[in-house]
Amino acid sequence: MKQFFGMSQHGDLKEAVRGLSRPQMIMLLSNKEQFEAHVRELEALYPGVPSIGCIGMSYDTKVVEKGVGIIAFSDGITAAADVLEEVSVMPVKYIDRLERDVAHVNGTQNDTICIDFCTGNDACVLTTINTVLKHKSISLVGGTGDAGRVSANGRIYEDAVAYALVKNQNGRVKAYKENIYHQMKDHRFIASQTDKAKYIIGSLNNQPAKQVYQDILHVTEEEILTQTFKNPFGKLNGDDTCIISIKEVNGNSLSCFRQVNDSDVLILLELGDYKAVVRDTIRTIRQDFPKLSAVFSVNCLFRYLLFNQNHYMQEYLNEMSTLGSHAGFVGYGEHYNNRFVNQSMTCVVFE
Repeated sequence: MKQFFGMSQHGDLKEAVRGLSRPQMIMLLSNKEQFEAHVRELEALYPGVPSIGCIGMSYDTKVVEKGVGIIAFSDGITAAADVLEEVSVMPVKYIDRLERDVAHVNGTQNDTICIDFCTGNDACVLTTINTVLKHKSISLVGGTGDAGRVSANGRIYEDAVAYALVKNQNGRVKAYKENIYHQMKDHRFIASQTDKAKYIIGSLNNQPAKQVYQDILHVTEEEILTQTFKNPFGKLNGDDTCIISIKEVNGNSLSCFRQVNDSDVLILLELGDYKAVVRDTIRTIRQDFPKLSAVFSVNCLFRYLLFNQNHYMQEYLNEMSTLGSHAGFVGYGEHYNNRFVNQSMTCVVFE
């Protein structure tokens, strides 16, 4: 298979698709102002080609912050795309669409990936999707777009998740997740006074959550929202750690980007040697795939901001490009199989 990346920093879709012929699946990454126009124009240019889209930044060796990016697959894939609607209420109501598409692509664990763009309620969405994918052990990689809108096959939806099933006809696929954080000392907390709907942590070990965070890290209230780039929370999930970013201060509580429940055990994380972690990820992918066709990745907005702060983003993209064709988008939360994570990178590699 082949991966195409085209972009226009000025939002000119025709410039972004220049050189794209006979695509078999297309992903659109647009900006708030032009999203609707881009969705219509893309469908007119490539009618009937399965497509999904959202509002967000894209990249290959450069980042498109406000224009438009196009990522497309061709030459040896089978694809299907659609949406699950009403994700804040009952996404399972539309699960027959996903069941139909899984049957259509006839995918397996080794050759198929599900890529999704979501508007919110991610944990519920991923649990719902997994009820179908788990029967064939198909992996998932995706993320949350901006402004509560996604597209599928030329139509725009709110309160929905757009998905694409992609089967590699000529090789394997494999999903990866990269974590650049590790546990800070022996800090462990029991969460309480949580608000699941608003993703709020009220108390940690029966102390106000904001005060606990400030006392450990010696930061002011104003510094909390940037300190989370270096010190997010983590929730242990077996041998894995689910990263939980702080969104805002809410009185003496902390509002997060993913749900925390009463009695959840949390740890405090700290930033590791992210350059070494990236090199290790690249080394692992090379070992797993001596010959690869493409890498599609989702990087968290907070990773993007952190890398920019440390003047590393361009170096990061250059490093990833040594694998070959690498492209992706910047999400507001990352999806890895049935897990909703923060401050991570998830990707899928195509042989």
